[in-house]
Amino acid sequence: MGYFFTYLRQHSRDTFSSLYVRNYRLYYFGQIISTSGTFMQSVAQAWLVLQLTNSGTALGITSALQYIPILILGPYGGLIADRFPKRKILYLTQSISGILALILGGLVATGLAQVWMVYILAFCLGMVNVFDNPTRQTFYIELVGEDNLRNAVTLYSTLVNLARIIGPALAAALIAGFGLAPCFIINGVSYMAVVIMLGMMNANELIVTPPAPRAKGQILEGFKYVISTPVIGSALLMMALIGTFTYEFQVSLPLIAQFTFHGDASSYALLTAGMGFGAAIGGVFFASRKGIQPSKLISASLLFGLAVLAAAFMPSLLLTGLAMVAVGVFSINFSSLGNSLLQL
Repeated sequence: MGYFFTYLRQHSRDTFSSLYVRNYRLYYFGQIISTSGTFMQSVAQAWLVLQLTNSGTALGITSALQYIPILILGPYGGLIADRFPKRKILYLTQSISGILALILGGLVATGLAQVWMVYILAFCLGMVNVFDNPTRQTFYIELVGEDNLRNAVTLYSTLVNLARIIGPALAAALIAGFGLAPCFIINGVSYMAVVIMLGMMNANELIVTPPAPRAKGQILEGFKYVISTPVIGSALLMMALIGTFTYEFQVSLPLIAQFTFHGDASSYALLTAGMGFGAAIGGVFFASRKGIQPSKLISASLLFGLAVLAAAFMPSLLLTGLAMVAVGVFSINFSSLGNSLLQL
């Protein structure tokens, strides 16, 4: 029995090792609040577009406008993340994201919201994420160092998927009771949690990477490095293909909920929460794994694809929700492996 408890304590410490780092712990809890608000807005925004247009095309345009800036300007955003202090960048990007959410909430609350306004605000959020995403993804190593990087990435992915449960559940309750506007307003306020936690960090404990010096052709050098490094090039290609054709749940799940199963916002929340629940379970399981091998990324992508195929053929909303649990488990395995491999 003593051996069992010793093993359990060690496994627990391995699984949650990054949370023993104070700065990461602050960042983590701030992100739980903020990311829950983000998924709350995701549900509300999708339902707002469907209410305004009843069009899957409009929903796709909204998503495209939000991600096109990242597709085109992502390398430049990564360069900015390398040149400037990451914590200062996050202060700015998180604050602007909160303001954009409050603007959309105000438009919905006053009945002035139109689909073109949603398009503009989605594009603006995409522009903010050009700088926010690469900064957040490379901030982990400053918080926990190389030894705990895989654990930090996996735990953060688990956090995202816990938020995928909390956010949609809250959104469904708020939409049913008070309408769409509170989802956007609460999300706007939730960004303050990250800003506060960033301010509470001990700067002396950050493992700050030296800023990249200004030089011509740095983005081109980055592409040359990817081409000359097969492991990175292959991983990026896999993540690009799977990201394009599989990680479009913001578009497919609302349409499945409304048009396939004739449901409402609660139906969409069920599918999103199912995926989040599976990913949270998978995140706890995969967080304690050691070692990162490219071959594991291949098997993870195969299992992820099979889970998505299974969900696509489910005949009812409940069975689809259960299949999305499996999608979540294999999704977090693929994404955390890919992100850790690229960073290391």
